[in-house]
Amino acid sequence: MFMDEARFGRISDTRRCWCPKPIRPVCYAMVSQEYTYAYAAVSVSDGTMDSLILPHVNGDCMQIFIDEVAARHQGDRIVMVLDGAGWHRNESLNIPGNLRLISLPPYSPELNPVEHIWDDLREKEFHNRVFDSIDSLEDHLEKALHDFENDQDRIRSIVAWPWVINALMN
Repeated sequence: MFMDEARFGRISDTRRCWCPKPIRPVCYAMVSQEYTYAYAAVSVSDGTMDSLILPHVNGDCMQIFIDEVAARHQGDRIVMVLDGAGWHRNESLNIPGNLRLISLPPYSPELNPVEHIWDDLREKEFHNRVFDSIDSLEDHLEKALHDFENDQDRIRSIVAWPWVINALMN
């Protein structure tokens, strides 16, 4: 599984949109300093995705996430590939017995397929939206992640890169 976190906040992402002539679309903008974080782990071989929404990116939240992933896949042995964020290397992490962590090389987010999950999620679910509160943003994020988790073909089409699949099969 590949794992990553993403920050979602009440900052709107204004993009182009279509509407019939002569109507001019109105897209509201918001800049606020409220954020929440989505954690996700994806299996590139079958498109399985596990995600959680947590308030911070730190060792405590990382522990909650890896415990959840290990519990969801109790009968499996998981090799989780992740970036070199400080909370991923926290010595106080208690790694479950069915999980092993492997770090990507430094400064190489392009090697993590989960980055493209975040791109797709933001593009399709969050552009031209303004949220009244952080709770409404989290509700929307929860629904979007739930829909993503239930669409393994879509996930696989985004993350099943040939070099990753070849490395797994050889």
